Amino acid sequence: MNEPALGGMAQTALDRAEPILRCGNTNCGGCGMSVALQMLGRAVGDRKVQIVIPACCAIVTAGPFPFSAYGAPVVSSTFASAAALASGMAHVARLNGEPTRVLCWAGDGGTFDIGMATVSAAAERNEDVLYVCYDNEIYGNTGGQRSGATPIGAVTSTTPLGKDVEKKDVIGILAAHRVPYLATVSLAHPDDLMRKMRFALDERGFRFLHILAPCPTGWKSEPADGIELVRLAVRSGLYPVVEVFNGRRTVINVKPEMSRPALEKYVSLQGRFKEKGADWDAAWEVILRNWKDLEARVGV
Repeated sequence: MNEPALGGMAQTALDRAEPILRCGNTNCGGCGMSVALQMLGRAVGDRKVQIVIPACCAIVTAGPFPFSAYGAPVVSSTFASAAALASGMAHVARLNGEPTRVLCWAGDGGTFDIGMATVSAAAERNEDVLYVCYDNEIYGNTGGQRSGATPIGAVTSTTPLGKDVEKKDVIGILAAHRVPYLATVSLAHPDDLMRKMRFALDERGFRFLHILAPCPTGWKSEPADGIELVRLAVRSGLYPVVEVFNGRRTVINVKPEMSRPALEKYVSLQGRFKEKGADWDAAWEVILRNWKDLEARVGV
């Protein structure tokens, strides 16, 4: 497979006549998912796309029938079936000779947890689907319950004393499926983001993008702080920005500072970590251990 070429947004910018996310949508102010959808629209350009969205904040975004805040065809699915439905749609597009690219746009609950079986099945079959997980680290649309993506120490409606287990390694899980392309995406690094989105849109087979998507409502943060929170997560080493090709070769795209002060600022800007005195020494040790494991896979 061809690897993505380097280059800034200005070199290949191609705006759609119709944005993926229209004005007048129902999303909260400062929603990381909204930012990601705007970037997706720029990455899609003039490509024909169909989007499958399971139960999550993103399907409420559309608003009431017969209107829609989406500028592309969208199919709503159950939590568990998005990847299966997208697989069928991709086969229909291929049989009809259409250039349509089929996407899943799903939250962490429908990806890390409830939808994992069909995600794994689509990955194992190498279906021609681009699966994008916008990860706000909770079940944001149903009351802010903890998910498999919720980080250790975070307070949610079902972990009032803070979650006591680590976040699930979804990239590691899907890398074990040997799919053609996986990547983590930082909203604070737009050139890298656009490069990855465009490459994933054009690649064939199962592709997976993971986007850390701040949620001011669930994270108890200021709407204007979302991009800074992502930047701090990357600087601290909490959120590695990487690509994985064919499940075997891992590339680190952004070298973190491994800054504990950045981690502490990240935590201080969010109310979800303040209900309980979390053991940040332990959290820092988790970051260091995870980076040691990642660098071993990279070959550093």
